[in-house]
Amino acid sequence: MEPKKVGDSVTVMPVRMLPQDANPAGFVHGGAILKQVDLVGGIVAMRHCRSAVVTVSIDRMDFLTPAHVGEVMVFKGSVNYAGSTSIEVGVRVEAEDLMTGAIRHAGSAYLTFVAMDADRRPTAVPPLVLETPAERRRHAEALTRRETRLVERRREKAGQDQARSEEKPAGHG
Repeated sequence: MEPKKVGDSVTVMPVRMLPQDANPAGFVHGGAILKQVDLVGGIVAMRHCRSAVVTVSIDRMDFLTPAHVGEVMVFKGSVNYAGSTSIEVGVRVEAEDLMTGAIRHAGSAYLTFVAMDADRRPTAVPPLVLETPAERRRHAEALTRRETRLVERRREKAGQDQARSEEKPAGHG
C-alpha cells in the first residue's frame, strides 16, 4: 500500500454559524461544533484511506473560547497517526469575526476512525509519511493517546467482566 503524506488529506472547512446553531445562552451550541468536527474529520480520514470510514471515538473535545452566531468557524483537520486499520485525526477549530478579521483558537479535538471495505469490515490504511517536526510531534502525541485509550479499554473490560461475575446467582456457573 502506497504511503501518504499528512498534507495529502489536510482539509480546511469554513462554516458560518447561524441562529439555528445557537444554544440558550446565545453562543454556538457545542453540538453544532462537534457535528462539523466529525464531518471534517471524516473527510480527512476518507481522503487518507480512499475508503469509507466510521468514527469510533472522540478522545477529547476542548472548547477553549465561545463562538458567536455570525462568526465563521474554520475547521482544520489532518491525520496524526495511521495504524493498521485505524487513524487518528486532529481537528483545530478557529472562530473568525468577519467584521474585525480577528481569529481565535476556539477548540481542538482528536478523533479515531476505522477504514471499512465494501463488506463493511475493517481494512488496511496507508502508512503515514511524516515530513515536518510538527507532524512528528503530533504523531508522537497520538501514539501516547492511543496507548492511553488501549489501557483504559482493558481496565473498563476487566471491570465489566468483574461486575458480570458478581451478578451471577450462586450455583449458576
